[in-house]
Amino acid sequence: MQALATLAYDGRRGSYFREELLKALKILQEGHITHARMKGSWAGAMGQSQFMPTSFFRFAEDFNKDGRRDIWGTEADVFASAANYLSSSGWKKGVPWGRKVELPAHFDPGLLGVNNSYSLQFWHDKGVRLPDGKTSVPFEGEYQASIVQPGGAGTPAFIVYDNYRVIMKWNKSSYFATAVGLLSDGIKGS
Repeated sequence: MQALATLAYDGRRGSYFREELLKALKILQEGHITHARMKGSWAGAMGQSQFMPTSFFRFAEDFNKDGRRDIWGTEADVFASAANYLSSSGWKKGVPWGRKVELPAHFDPGLLGVNNSYSLQFWHDKGVRLPDGKTSVPFEGEYQASIVQPGGAGTPAFIVYDNYRVIMKWNKSSYFATAVGLLSDGIKGS
């Protein structure tokens, strides 16, 4: 609440944060969480899913049917809310978020970024390969893909698909989207 109140009167995006502050007050009024437990980030994102208050009202779920959408402490609500956010934002079931790839020595860095989306054949022709050196395109199908290198030159690169862009609707950081993708791969592989 303190972060939202401060940002509401900061001047740069005041109207946005005033709306978020009012929605946060409504969350308290409806009894989804107590003021003491309503924890969030410096920018007002709340709970384990880091939803802004307007996202809470659009996507939060009461999966355990206790009358509260508890994205702070009820895991069933947290995961159902995250799944609802992704599904509502265009997540395509069965399509990966991305894969680690190796870039050729003279790869054009101007091709990097989620806004540069090309066919898999295009990337293959540019010398992008899987880490094991295979020359085949890294995913079957007629998908458009981008290459991202969140850590900058000389760090791991990833070929990413539409589901990566869905993750970036949640948080526009390529670090965030890549971390979520890698975490999901680790969970799936467990």
